[in-house]
Amino acid sequence: MDTLASTAAPPVSRRTAAIVTLALAVGSFGIGTGEFAIMGLLPQAAEGLHVSTPEAGHLISAYALGVVVGAPVIAVLAAKLPRRALLLLLMLAFAGANGLSALAPGYLSMIVARFLAGLPHGAYFGVAALVAASMVAPNRRAQAVGRVMLGLTVATLVGTPITASLGQWFGWRAMFVLVGAIGAVTVGLLALTLPRDRVKEGASALTELGAFAQRQVWLTLAMAAVGFGGMFAVFSYIASTATEVAGLSADWVPLILAVFGAGMVGGNVAGSWLADRSLMGTLAGMMSFNVADLALFALTAQHPVMLALCVFAVGFGVAIGPAVQTRLMDVAGDAQTLAAASMHSAFNIANALGAWLGGLAIAAGYGYASTGWVGALLGLGGLLIFVVSWREEQAAVARRREAAAAPCCA
Repeated sequence: MDTLASTAAPPVSRRTAAIVTLALAVGSFGIGTGEFAIMGLLPQAAEGLHVSTPEAGHLISAYALGVVVGAPVIAVLAAKLPRRALLLLLMLAFAGANGLSALAPGYLSMIVARFLAGLPHGAYFGVAALVAASMVAPNRRAQAVGRVMLGLTVATLVGTPITASLGQWFGWRAMFVLVGAIGAVTVGLLALTLPRDRVKEGASALTELGAFAQRQVWLTLAMAAVGFGGMFAVFSYIASTATEVAGLSADWVPLILAVFGAGMVGGNVAGSWLADRSLMGTLAGMMSFNVADLALFALTAQHPVMLALCVFAVGFGVAIGPAVQTRLMDVAGDAQTLAAASMHSAFNIANALGAWLGGLAIAAGYGYASTGWVGALLGLGGLLIFVVSWREEQAAVARRREAAAAPCCA
């Protein structure tokens, strides 16, 4: 088996990189399916657990909380573990937690199981992105990250509806069995394909915590937490928007969801390609695109064709994901694992923030289409944070140039 250093390793062969990235993407497919499929089975889960549907919705919140907590905590505690060993442990934990979810006898035990299932999520994606990026040339890093994340976006298009259907046919707990099985398969694939690696000398929990001393890391995470919130403000209520605003029957909702998933897949591929050509340009351009599209959604949601087009574009907005992940690699210094994993904590904060603010607008009587305006404002907030980050970086570069050009004093 090839040897791959955990940091600053030279690119391996394209064949090895492709095989490893495929194995990592299978894991991201399983995680994405496990995260989103439960949304389509909440009524069945509520009935099976003898709770209301809103109470069953806490299963989603428990998972998201696990992601937010698990990503930074695991990254710090596992600072001295090789990335290969860490990925295997994370996927074993994910598979086991989904097995516990399938067997959980009651509501509280299910809440705990879903929290445990969320813990490995962010750390897995963060470390997988670092491994994939380390195996390719620097000008192909974002595309490598995008291929890992492709599993997550394909899950929204294929894995989630298939798993939800199986859950309806064989019982909602079957969904957890299938997701756990995908996790187990991923463990086998990673064990067979992942090159062995070495931990960087001097790696420690304290070094990883150094990421949070970097202002640019905080700005990038804030940009993701606020900017991504716009997508979730719309997506969280898209079924009701389709039926209540556009006048579509409930039979059309799965198609609208599939259109969103197709947009995510396309955005992930295009965004990673663009980010390798102009990282900061992709961030600025895609956030501006998201603001415009979300505003257009608010204005045209009553027209079914425009609704579908805007939903595709909202999904396409995930193109910013590989660029944000790559940006974190650039600004994190030696604290790569914590910064990369924290990206997914920010993503889940965006999920909660967008859904909450969108719900407030609806409850205030502005209607489901108003989620587009909420999303546009969040997108604008993310864009403004990006501008602050970019200006501060440019100022720092200018100061370094001035210092380098200044005459030395004896």
